[in-house]
Amino acid sequence: MKQRKYPLFLALLLSLSMLLAACSEDKENEKKNHILNVTETQDIPSMDSVLATDAVSFNVLNNTMEGLYRLGESDKVVEGIAKGEPRVSEDGKTWTFALRDAKWSNGDPVTAHDFVFAWRKALNPKTAAEYAYIMYDLQHAKAVNEGRKSPEELGVKALDDKTLEVKLEHAVPYFKQLVTFGTFLPQNEKFVTEQGEKFGLEADTTLYNGPFTLAQWKHEDKFNMEKNPQYWDADTVKLEQIHTKIVKDTQTDVNLFERGVVDQIKLSSEFVDKYKGEKGFFTMKESSIFFLRFNQTKNDLLKNADARKAIAMAINKKGMADVLLNNGSVAANYFVPKELGIGPNGKDFRETSGEFLTTNIKEAKKHWKAAKKALGRDTFTLELLNYDDDSAKKSGEFIKWELEKKLPGLMVNIKQQPFKQKLDLEKKMDYDMSLSGWGADYLDPMTYLDVFVTDGAHNQQGFSNAKYDQLIQEAKTTLLLQPEKRWRAMMKAEKILLEDEAAIAPLYQRSRAFLKNSKLEGVLFHKVGADQSYKWAEFKE
Repeated sequence: MKQRKYPLFLALLLSLSMLLAACSEDKENEKKNHILNVTETQDIPSMDSVLATDAVSFNVLNNTMEGLYRLGESDKVVEGIAKGEPRVSEDGKTWTFALRDAKWSNGDPVTAHDFVFAWRKALNPKTAAEYAYIMYDLQHAKAVNEGRKSPEELGVKALDDKTLEVKLEHAVPYFKQLVTFGTFLPQNEKFVTEQGEKFGLEADTTLYNGPFTLAQWKHEDKFNMEKNPQYWDADTVKLEQIHTKIVKDTQTDVNLFERGVVDQIKLSSEFVDKYKGEKGFFTMKESSIFFLRFNQTKNDLLKNADARKAIAMAINKKGMADVLLNNGSVAANYFVPKELGIGPNGKDFRETSGEFLTTNIKEAKKHWKAAKKALGRDTFTLELLNYDDDSAKKSGEFIKWELEKKLPGLMVNIKQQPFKQKLDLEKKMDYDMSLSGWGADYLDPMTYLDVFVTDGAHNQQGFSNAKYDQLIQEAKTTLLLQPEKRWRAMMKAEKILLEDEAAIAPLYQRSRAFLKNSKLEGVLFHKVGADQSYKWAEFKE
């Protein structure tokens, strides 16, 4: 009798083992379906929202932090820490925001005082925040930033823990969208003070109030985010973790994707044709403009307008976009991108503002000859500051080849630097030319044009034009409620920047080609502010 029981026992044991294995596999699959694996070409320069200036930092901040509002689908403003619509005074200068019950990742409540502290910190001249100027619509902001008034005189006040009052210098119709930008994020004063100079430099020296927290940050290697259980809208967040590996080479990206190690990657030109028929292939048109900065303080050649025009007009921008990039990017004969702002006439800014510095080899040679004559020299050497990722390297080599071929006597030496170091060299103005990019912070041409006002924090190249400054100042103040005149002022400013001065050389408006896991849905791509939002992302069968 006992011998007959053994086969039955073994059969039951085998069935139980198979059931446990199946359950284990289901749990593993469920776990994988809540972990997003992606790559980034660069490390995070800073997690201090008032010091951040770059796309990588703002992207991580966007997913780990939250301001009064955030951007949702199609870049529409959706609720964040603020509940409902703000109350706006009749003259448009006083905005009052009611705040919801929200918490920081350490359990502290998010209050109106956190916004007051962060905004005062951003404008305090001791902070030296490069993006302080984006807050100049706030009452007394410019005076505070220039040290003429104390931070306590800034037009922002906590009426109580859950009510924030903001006073503006002028009525700003787009102010609600403006506060979705990273510089307007709150900070917990007690935590920031405790961390001191370490704040924002490591995962555990930063506090979070957004959909995710930065759980691990191994510099120049990887950074991982985890779902924030303290987030007020945590039920909406489906992903449990987001793992980001820093990968500078596209071939490595492709290999990781093919092996199923990562769920979404960017493709460089040589891989686009191979994968564009795949189910997971897609392209995204962005508002980012890539251009050459000309430092007018360091190299005599670049102080010469004819030399700048020669360089700007010598590069085959269409070839660069169509062949070298091959990802939907288009040649840019402008600085304000297409599809950014609709004017009072109902037309896109680009439709009415025209094109400048188009590729024209004959004109380039003419300006080059004039520059040589004015400087009394035939040979020149310029250093091109560049990023160190795979795509940027190819762009740098293309620019060097184009300029040396078409402008006789010019030699271009490329200096490739990691992202953070490159930004630092630009800030110190320790370069000749630099391959740079600028993305929109809000949906208005001003987010591009005010970059190059005299001594602007992001000017970083010594450009100065009094008429340009006047037009920008008027468009940001007295003309805000006169849309037709404001639009014309901005168009005149762009013409001065490009056609008259050639202060920069626009190259292309970027699109990017991606491959993604076909089950991945809900990742939002933005034309303004941060590149992506993962709050609504999930894997679907």
